[in-house]
Parts: sequence; structure tokens; C-alpha cells
Amino acid sequence: MTESKKVWNENEAILHSLQDDILVTNTDGIILKVSEATGGIYNVKSEDMIGKSVYDLEKEGIFTPLLTPLVLKEKKKITLVQTSKEGKKLLVTGIPVFHEDGQLVRVVSYSHDVTELLNMKKYLTDMEDEMERVKSELEILRSRHYYSEGIIATSDEMKKVLQVALQVADVDVNVLLLGESGVGKSHIAKFIHNKSQRKAGPFIEVNCGAIPESLFEAEFFGYEPGSFTGADRKGKVGLAELAEGGTLFLDEIGELSQSNQVKILKFIQEKQFYRVGGTKQRKVDFRVLAATNRDLEVAIEKREFRQDLFFRLNVVPITIPPLRERTSDIITLIDYFVNYFCEKYDRQRTVDEAVIHQLLIQEWKGNVRELMNVIERLIVTSSKQLIEMENLPGQYIQHSGHLSGLAHEGQSLTDILEAVEEQVLKQARDKHKTTTQMAQCLGISQPSVVRKLKKYKIK
Repeated sequence: MTESKKVWNENEAILHSLQDDILVTNTDGIILKVSEATGGIYNVKSEDMIGKSVYDLEKEGIFTPLLTPLVLKEKKKITLVQTSKEGKKLLVTGIPVFHEDGQLVRVVSYSHDVTELLNMKKYLTDMEDEMERVKSELEILRSRHYYSEGIIATSDEMKKVLQVALQVADVDVNVLLLGESGVGKSHIAKFIHNKSQRKAGPFIEVNCGAIPESLFEAEFFGYEPGSFTGADRKGKVGLAELAEGGTLFLDEIGELSQSNQVKILKFIQEKQFYRVGGTKQRKVDFRVLAATNRDLEVAIEKREFRQDLFFRLNVVPITIPPLRERTSDIITLIDYFVNYFCEKYDRQRTVDEAVIHQLLIQEWKGNVRELMNVIERLIVTSSKQLIEMENLPGQYIQHSGHLSGLAHEGQSLTDILEAVEEQVLKQARDKHKTTTQMAQCLGISQPSVVRKLKKYKIK
């Protein structure tokens, strides 16, 4: 009897010397023994737990979920993550204890506090996501060529555009940039981003017309590993996710299919999404800028564009006028592009006055982008320092001889430009009876014709 009591005390001493949570229950879930460390883990006194039911403790919120009934049911070792009343995460293992006749009589469980480990795992997961996002963003930036010429705004029309852009830059409002292809919508978008509070964040440009419809969702939202045949085995971060903390620029928004318009609308409204093949909801903090060269109101009438998406994007519309309606910018742009490409290709080139005259009277259907390409072509193909009429591509000398008799010696570029513009208007006035016909001929709006006729006092 004495020896038996001594052995029992030794077992008790061993039990309480352990720093882990050890708990013994019978098949009814009544706690028979606990280690002294158990109470500290669950923020209760260990001795108060003896005699209580684990089912009652769960109802009190001491811990959840219960392990004992699972071990009783499966009759084997089971491990799960349990949450304490204070929010601790415990990795709990339950082991069945059998009598010599094979009957299950006790359940012994022990646990380890893994709160810090789980927090660390979440932190590492978040860091991996962030690193993947940054890596993808850098890859996109490397694969794109960003032209850094800034914005030329000599004309009143462009100065007004920049004034409005500057006013809305510091407010997180959706902006819709409108204008023909090549007028500089993407540059205005970057201007707004760089003047906003999000300038330290990424500027992610999505060309909605360049991504095939079948791949748009995967490219825009990203995808999880093995989501579809041909998918990267590591998965991929989408363009939307890359815009975290910055600006998401949806270029050529009018080219989106109806089904993708619905997805974009939902994303803009909720600012959360799922990757393709994913179940984890992801949230993104971004500002939306969009651009199109289409008349979206006409597209809405034809049921090619969703009206609700249009209203969501068209909070502040900014229309960028075509180059032919801001001819005072042309000479400044020519001068800029000549200097830029001379430095880029290590050439010394100047443009003859007659060539400038020819460039001033073009329609520039491709706008600034077309002018830039023409200047670059002249710089790299001309063999002499002076670029003359013979260097111009044929389509740009079809109006040769229309402008003559203009003496420019000693005049500023602005004076030269105004003299050329005045002569062009006089020629158009002589040829056409109405300002509407003049506008169609010159490729500018009728109000612009009226304003310019008044400026030069042409009747």
C-alpha cells in the first residue's frame, strides 16, 4: 500500500513537471487529471478543471473545437488546431488509452501554443504575396517602353486639359480620358498619378484591347497554380493586384467584351476579387483612370457598352483635343522631338523651314504619336545635317505650294505659327462658303473655326 502510494506520487510529480498542457478525460468527457501548465494556457486554475466536462468548458468558450469526442469516435490518435478563449491557437493531439481487454477507457491530450507560429506563417504568406506582386510589377515595367517626354501644352486647349487634370489629381475620383488615338491619354493619366497622393504607389496600365478576351480574366485577376491547362505551375499575380496603393489605368476600355465589362464593374465597385481557380478573397486599394477613343454614349445606344460601367467611370470626363485643333503645339512638339531623337541616336540634325510648313498643314490622324514617328524617321534616315523637303515621305508633301510668300526672318516660332494658321484659314475661307464646311476640310470643330476666324479678323 505504501509502495503503491509512492509510485502514484511520482507519477503526479512527473505529470506536473511537464510544461505542456496535458489533460486526461474519461469516455464521458469528464476531466480526471490535468498538468499544472494547463490552467495557465486556458487562463483558469488547473485544479478547478478537474471534475468538469469538456463539453461544458466548450460552451463556456474555454476552448473550441472539442477533441475528445473525435478520439472516442475514431479510436485513434487525432491532431487539430484549437482556439482558446483569449484567441490563442493550440496544436492539440488526443491519444486513446485502452484497457487490457481492448476497451477505450481514457483520452489523453496534450497541446502546444502555436499562435506565434501561425502568425509567422501568415506573415510569411503575406510577404510571399507581396514579393510576388513586386516581382510581377517589375517584370511588367521592364517589358514596356515608357516615353518620358512629358506633356507639351503651348495651346490654350491643352493648358485647360492640364488645369482640369491637376484639379482632380489630388482627389480619389474616377476619371475618364477621351480623345482620338495618339493624343496623349496615357501621358495625361501618368500626369494625374504623379500629381496625386498615390504617386509613391505603382501606375499599372492595362490595355483592354490588347489582351485576348479568353485570357483577360487570368491576366487581370491572376490565377492559382494548376487553374487551367498551360497555366504557370506557380500561379500568377494579376494586373489588378499589382495596383495596390496606386493607380489602375484601364486604357482602351471601350474594347472590353460585355462579359468582361461585368467583371470590371464588380471589381471597381467592391475593390475585391478572386484569382482564377482561387477561393481566397483578395482586396485591393487603388484609384481608377480609364481612357478610350470611342464614343461610349454611341456604344451604349448600340448595346456594345454597359451604361452602369460608363457612369461608374465617367465621374470626371476629360477630353483631349486632337493635334489638328491645337496647331500651336505642333512647332513646340517638333522642336522637342528633334532634340530628343538627336540625343537618342547621337545625330546632329535641324529641320528646314519648308519642312516645318509642310508638317503644320497635315491632318495628323495619328496625332502626337504620328508626329513623333515622322520626326524619328526623319532623324534616322536623313544623311545630311539639314532635313529638307526631299527627306519627307511622299504622303506628307501632297500639299506642297499651298503656303508661300511668308517671310519669317527674325520672327518667333509663335509668330510663324500664327502666320501659317492665318493663311490656311484664309485659303479655306476662300474655298468654302460655311464654317461647317471649313471645319470638315480642316479637320477641326466648327466652334474652333469661328473662334480662329474671329482671332485673325477674317470675314
